[in-house]
Amino acid sequence: MKKTVLDFRNMKETGVGISMITAYDYPMAHLAERAGVDCILVGDSLGMVVLGYESTVPVTMEDMLHHTKPVCRGAAQTFVVADLPFMSYSNVSETLRNSCRLIQEGGADAVKLEGGRSQAHKVRALNRAGIPVVAHIGLTPQTASQLGGFKVQGKSLDDSLVLLEDAKILQEAGAFMIVIEAVPEPLGQKITKSLSIPTIGIGAGRDCDGQVLVLHDILGLFERFQPKFVKQFANLSPLIIEAVALYDREVKSRQFPEEKHCFMMDSAVAKNLLEQS
Repeated sequence: MKKTVLDFRNMKETGVGISMITAYDYPMAHLAERAGVDCILVGDSLGMVVLGYESTVPVTMEDMLHHTKPVCRGAAQTFVVADLPFMSYSNVSETLRNSCRLIQEGGADAVKLEGGRSQAHKVRALNRAGIPVVAHIGLTPQTASQLGGFKVQGKSLDDSLVLLEDAKILQEAGAFMIVIEAVPEPLGQKITKSLSIPTIGIGAGRDCDGQVLVLHDILGLFERFQPKFVKQFANLSPLIIEAVALYDREVKSRQFPEEKHCFMMDSAVAKNLLEQS
């Protein structure tokens, strides 16, 4: 049964870890649901993982809708969060319009946006409109260039306190969950203990209420780079390469297809067909 916002709050209160996985298509979402994950994120990381961009910045609303729809079809009983891509929430009006599209057209249960206190008024507007919203602080990939690249955030006391206050403001604004990315573990712990809403860590330590990783990363399917916070639970790339290479060899040597892979017809019809000039 699909979890609700209240279920996630209860999981925090009872200390049960929340499993979130990032997926981008029907088959992966379906497998994630069968595995029993609590939540699927359709992340704008699809720009790098499946579209081949160097960052998330080129990802558009149409890209997000295109990928959110099959994820929701493949995981109809799983809570789905969809990212608002770069420049799709530059003001309240755009935030509401594009969030509504992800919910109405895409089928998502909630949206996620990046940024701290500067996004609080947009979170409030979404909350008033009845759209569940996940906030995202720490390393925010859409604005990574402003943060000095893909680097750990909140390493100084002053920076840590800013992020802590951001989290509190976003909670007050109505976010029901906060993703914390690439911060020192003590800061992840402090934010988690300071909030009544769940935190989802990605490189934020062991004390967050849940964790999120990209499905392609945990399966060893994305080979361009592997962040420190990723644990590879399987390495499928060599298996896939081996399988495709075997297919290639069998086609070249005419071992595939075999008779069992072919459709047949009545032998008399076949004989007449082959005798036709």
